[in-house]
Amino acid sequence: MGKTVAEKIFDTHVVDRPAQDVWILRLDAVFCHEITTPTAILDLMRKGRDRVFDPAKIKAVIDHVTPAKDSNTALQGKILRDWVRRHQIADFFDVGRNGVCHVLFPEQGFVRPGTTVIMGDSHTCTDGAFGAFTPGVGTTDLAVGILKGVAAFRTPRTMKISLVGQLRPGVFAKDVILSIIGRIGMNGATHRIVEFDGPVVAAMNMDARMTLCNMTVEAGGTCGICYPDKITADYLWEFIRDGYPNQAAAAAAFRQWWPDPDAVYEEVIVHDVSEVEPVTTFGWKPDNVKPVREMQGTPIDQVFIGSCTNGRLDDLRSAASVLKGRKVHPHVRAIVCPTTTQIYAQALAEGLIQIFLDAGFCVTNPTCGPCLGMSTGVLAEGEVCASTSNRNFNGRMGRGGMVHLMSPATAAASALAGHIQNSELFNG
Repeated sequence: MGKTVAEKIFDTHVVDRPAQDVWILRLDAVFCHEITTPTAILDLMRKGRDRVFDPAKIKAVIDHVTPAKDSNTALQGKILRDWVRRHQIADFFDVGRNGVCHVLFPEQGFVRPGTTVIMGDSHTCTDGAFGAFTPGVGTTDLAVGILKGVAAFRTPRTMKISLVGQLRPGVFAKDVILSIIGRIGMNGATHRIVEFDGPVVAAMNMDARMTLCNMTVEAGGTCGICYPDKITADYLWEFIRDGYPNQAAAAAAFRQWWPDPDAVYEEVIVHDVSEVEPVTTFGWKPDNVKPVREMQGTPIDQVFIGSCTNGRLDDLRSAASVLKGRKVHPHVRAIVCPTTTQIYAQALAEGLIQIFLDAGFCVTNPTCGPCLGMSTGVLAEGEVCASTSNRNFNGRMGRGGMVHLMSPATAAASALAGHIQNSELFNG
């Protein structure tokens, strides 16, 4: 019987099978940030186990509240910094050279096809876009991973979603994944790994693939996975060039992490993107999805463009193409957060930052803050935000605030209109 991608990764990383349905896997990397990792650090310290399994395989960043906004967040940062220095962890990205973890770590070449990565953050599933197994874990599993370099998982259950058809103009990966979640529901991928395949995925760049995988957790998924290919090799090339004669050779080697033709899936869904139009969420759940045209005219108070879902360079480009030469509606405050210092610098070099500034956006440093209502754009009760982030739970961006999820192009158009608006209005 053939194997899925996850089954191949499990087979090559298994350390022990203490029970039929339990796999102890060797970890290739453990990612850490200042919100969840300090709890694991303090727990290990209390137990007299303040050690790390391999400093070279631990990557850490200050990204959720950066710079610190109060004494509590400053303390979280200090705990992480002291730990990094104590254990001589070289790959640490502090304020000024940091970025949102799920964008920064792939950008630094830390995620490779066929690898295992954990982090105390549910959107670690983003990194599966590289053909890796990258689930988010809880504090206990994170502490074990830091100490021992292993983690326990159930036997992988995989579903496949094949994307076929042709994307319409103005439709992006964010619209596609929201349409999928709207179709299968918040529990449609629960306890499953989701393989994305089909010609639409094959044509996507890595930014788009990461957006797809990022929101699999919003459908209950453990991890999203795309098949690594030449596009993957091109993205990683500066980090892997010593291992392969060229990108084509790397892509050929990556095929070992593709599923076998006779792999068995719990469910296979064919999703025709030709039928997808720009969409947005309503209500308090990410599977509450409607076409933007049905939500047009819904008043908004704030627009947020950023997050690990949609704060990459392509996202900034698509938003800027809508904003160029136009002004944000006077009743709207608009915030854009390039998600790494490198992306910020590239956007600056391309003139994108100036477009945002001219339009009336507040341009911030890289941070997760607005996405989860921690800083840099918290909503007041009764306020409404058009957001490119990943969750619209009640209170997500501020107690009593409403969040409508959408693509960067739709968010930019909404900023201009003062209400939810399709970007087609501003095309040309």
